[in-house]
Amino acid sequence: MSTLMMAAECAAKCPPHAIAALVGTLAVGFIAGRLSVRKGHCGCKKQQAAGAKPARREPRASETRAPIPAGSVEIYVGNLSYDLTEDQLRKEFEAFGTVASARVVTNRYNDKSKGFGFVVMPNRPEAEKAIEAMNDKDVLGRKMRVNEAKNTVVQDA
Repeated sequence: MSTLMMAAECAAKCPPHAIAALVGTLAVGFIAGRLSVRKGHCGCKKQQAAGAKPARREPRASETRAPIPAGSVEIYVGNLSYDLTEDQLRKEFEAFGTVASARVVTNRYNDKSKGFGFVVMPNRPEAEKAIEAMNDKDVLGRKMRVNEAKNTVVQDA
């Protein structure tokens, strides 16, 4: 369905778009059409009450979190440089002990770093030592914020 047809359908149901259609300005009509195409509705209260909701996106397999083994510590690492890779993050923490996994959270659309990540260490004393040493440490020009992750999914032993 074309943008123009969707805008016309929305104008039939939605007073703000009907006014825009009467005025007939290209910019307002274009914006109304783009809203209709992107969201499936213009977002007016009248249409929201009618139950027009956009479809939910299913998470990708790569976005699902694997549970961490019982006894392990998941560490949140924030304020990362956008150039830092998972291998570099792992090497920074391996100086303090065994690292089970390290991941940098990325934007799903362009795969660029969001500036934070998580490290899983199986030994609590090593993890606490790493947290204390790595907090406020300058890596690639940015001071990292490091603490124990709060919402962890623990795998039963």
